[in-house]
Amino acid sequence: MRRNPLALGVFIAIAVVVGQALLIPLFAAPAANLAPRDLPIAVAGPPQVVAQLEKEHPGAFEVTTVADAAAADSKIKDRDVYGAILVTATGAEVHVASAASPTVAQLLTQSAAALGSDVAIRDVVPVDPDDPRGAGFVAGFLPLAITSLLAGVLVYFFVPRRSARLIALTTFAALAGVAGAAVQIGWLGILPGDYWAVAGTLALFTLAISAAMTGIAALVGREGLGLGAVVMFLVGNAISGIAAAPELLPQPWGEVGQWLPIGAGGTLLRSVAYFGGSGGGFAATVLSAYAIGGLLLVLIGRRGLAKKTAAAATEAEPELVGAH
Repeated sequence: MRRNPLALGVFIAIAVVVGQALLIPLFAAPAANLAPRDLPIAVAGPPQVVAQLEKEHPGAFEVTTVADAAAADSKIKDRDVYGAILVTATGAEVHVASAASPTVAQLLTQSAAALGSDVAIRDVVPVDPDDPRGAGFVAGFLPLAITSLLAGVLVYFFVPRRSARLIALTTFAALAGVAGAAVQIGWLGILPGDYWAVAGTLALFTLAISAAMTGIAALVGREGLGLGAVVMFLVGNAISGIAAAPELLPQPWGEVGQWLPIGAGGTLLRSVAYFGGSGGGFAATVLSAYAIGGLLLVLIGRRGLAKKTAAAATEAEPELVGAH
């Protein structure tokens, strides 16, 4: 049955517009509704400080009471909290960690105005001086995610054997980690931290996405590539919280984003590059699950397209000979 070109064209137009209508709020709504939601902070001072925060910002902060500035800074460096408000007899201080989130650091700095005009601001863990607003850190994730998706797709279509797919995916991840760390640390200088630790983090991140893409497609067919791209890239990027913080996004999306590779990758890279790995355990577990799960799906999934095509050609050859 021949398809009506006009009807097909109208259907495509409607489908694209519907997709567009869904994508706009997916990306715009989280960005337009950034606000602290149970944001972990530390407070050292009289009980009235905590009471005032809860009264003026209900539900905004998850407060941990600490004894002094040293205890507050320890929690910041361990990534237990994003910052601290300290009120002592000598005055008030606000400690932030712009490396954890420049947006949160700015928010806490602005909130310090309520404590008085002479509040001291201290950045306990600052961003790299070559990336003062943290924009390079955020922008660096998009090409890594795109190329990892592309690698997963190409391996599925052009590498038929399961063992060869495993080798291709792990080789890609290793090279992507080494090259990515070289660019961001050595060339652009936008990341501090140990080179090999950063390279390992980027390798795990790229393997999580590429292996998951190939593995899903190997299990359910090429339709799995579209599903993987939508969930891991489009949705995952929108709710990753990389540009702000998961606790600033509407919930439960901020938390859900940490279960997807881009959100987990951003958290782990911040932890490794700036905090010596502190606070990155859950993110590392999530990425490892995607990477290992994807490789297992490659092993148990169907054989590659190229192998199928070759097999089909072999079966068809006797018929062609007979026809001649």
